[in-house]
Amino acid sequence: MNAALQEKLAHLPTRPGVYIHRDAAGQVLYVGKAKNLRQRVRSYFQESRPRDGRLEALVRKIADVEVIVTDTEAEALILENNLIKQLKPRYNINLRDDKTYPYICIANERFPRVFPTRRVRKDGSKYFGPYTDVGQMHRLLRLIRSLFKLRTCNLNLSPEAIAAGKYQPCLEYHIKKCAAPCIGLQSEEDYNATIRQIEQLLNGKTQTLIAQLREEMKARAAALDFERAAELRDQIRLLEQHAERQKIVSQDFADRDVFALAVDRTDGVACGVVFQVREGKVIGRRHRYLRRIEGRSDGALLQAFVEDYYAEAVFFPDEVLLSHELEEPDALEALLRERRGKKVPLRVPQRGDKAGLVHLAETNARLLLEEWRLARKKRGEARIPEAVRALQEALRLPKLPRRIECFDISHLGGTGTVASCVVFEDGRPSKRDYRTFKIQSVTPGKPDDYQAMREAITRRYRRLRDEGGPWPDLVVIDGGKGQLSSALEALEALALRGQFPVIGLAKRLEEIYRPGDPDPYQLPKTSPALQLLQRIRNEAHRFAVTMQRRQRRRVLRSELLDIPGVGPRTVEKLLQHFGSARRVREADLEALAAVVGRARAERIRQHFDTASTAS
Repeated sequence: MNAALQEKLAHLPTRPGVYIHRDAAGQVLYVGKAKNLRQRVRSYFQESRPRDGRLEALVRKIADVEVIVTDTEAEALILENNLIKQLKPRYNINLRDDKTYPYICIANERFPRVFPTRRVRKDGSKYFGPYTDVGQMHRLLRLIRSLFKLRTCNLNLSPEAIAAGKYQPCLEYHIKKCAAPCIGLQSEEDYNATIRQIEQLLNGKTQTLIAQLREEMKARAAALDFERAAELRDQIRLLEQHAERQKIVSQDFADRDVFALAVDRTDGVACGVVFQVREGKVIGRRHRYLRRIEGRSDGALLQAFVEDYYAEAVFFPDEVLLSHELEEPDALEALLRERRGKKVPLRVPQRGDKAGLVHLAETNARLLLEEWRLARKKRGEARIPEAVRALQEALRLPKLPRRIECFDISHLGGTGTVASCVVFEDGRPSKRDYRTFKIQSVTPGKPDDYQAMREAITRRYRRLRDEGGPWPDLVVIDGGKGQLSSALEALEALALRGQFPVIGLAKRLEEIYRPGDPDPYQLPKTSPALQLLQRIRNEAHRFAVTMQRRQRRRVLRSELLDIPGVGPRTVEKLLQHFGSARRVREADLEALAAVVGRARAERIRQHFDTASTAS
């Protein structure tokens, strides 16, 4: 831990808020919330605190901590949720958003429109959903259009435009689907009362809405306004038919949200499900898939799902039922109390009807997780090239080599030794996963490819071991029996030998060396499996040579800058004109003078001649 970070930890506030861990490059690693910022942030660096591989890797990378103080835990929860969505930190749980599912939007405007959308904007509009059953959403919209008179146009209904008589009533008014607020026939207050009734319907408060309409119908009838009373009667009938189609799951007609979780630790994914129960009836279901779940308990995963849900919710129930105990429920309880206006209990029922509701939600979560597995399997099978299948068969591998890593060593006369690691997924390069290693254990001028390979393998798989993967399905070593043996020795030292298959691929005859086989193995030159291995090996070689050349170029650049009278602009001129570091070194005096002048050219030429004589 650096001194600046130690100083910052010593002076953290004790108030609630959000903390942001950053690495040395300033990249955001993790965003979290805390009731007491000082206590929480400092706990990460306590040696006595147990850590799994993920947490150990996170703490090792933390170079700076930024904190944002809030007044309450509820504010911290909302801020944390927004920052996670904005910054997408690597070590936070990844909740896959339901962006493909539609919402019903009540627009933030005078005389709001009600329409379906798949895009949620932060513009003050109200969004209800998402609706995983699109048919249900369209039935609701048709019901709303049948019950209420709403505008469908996108006119700017400002008071000035209406008063000036800019608009004329359209067909919707003449067929009694709109009350024509555009020409002042409906007041904003009356229209907003209709919008409030729509919100009640979308929030599942059907019985409450029916009771209100029934009271209004009686009042209209008593006032001899029989036409409006008849309209209200028809609305009540439609609402009662809608309510009859909803499944009753409890007899106390309470408003509840029921959360459950299904977890697959093997695939590293979980599915959270929430049932929205209003007035004793299930009015909707919502789900999300959670990734990056390694090292987190079921309670922590469910808490992330529940907090994300309520950070964007527009309705808050009387009670929340859960399949698992939450690890730190204080911030969530504070948020619910603030938004609902009273305490909202969080319960994990063990028996009775409420436990049955949770079990129903758990069943749905498991079914959705199984659907995800099947869909992923179909997508995976569809994109796996035949060469990958042929490689599994040719090498008799225990599983499809969908992730292949290949290593190569490059140097120039034993100087500037580098190793490359390229990654192919499903037969295609995954360049974001490429890595290079500057080899430090080899003496300059004394090439030792075997030791270089040991170092590269050690550094690569020690890190994967500490971070918990992802592990390759096959490792290819560019070289013969010696390079393969060196790689196996490094894996043996890490206690990782046997974790994944390793082979060597020699260039001269394209011979394949396998651990334990005394003789190499050759594939037909037309074999797609061999062609895939050659493509991977060639890419590893290209990447290693490119890095080695860049390193030499940087060395030369640094060497040139050490020459008196040669600055960065002069170096740029030389490299732009000659095109490479080698050509600058080999250029004669006249060629150099034509670019940088006689005096600088003499200094540069004298520097290289002296270095050549010394070596």
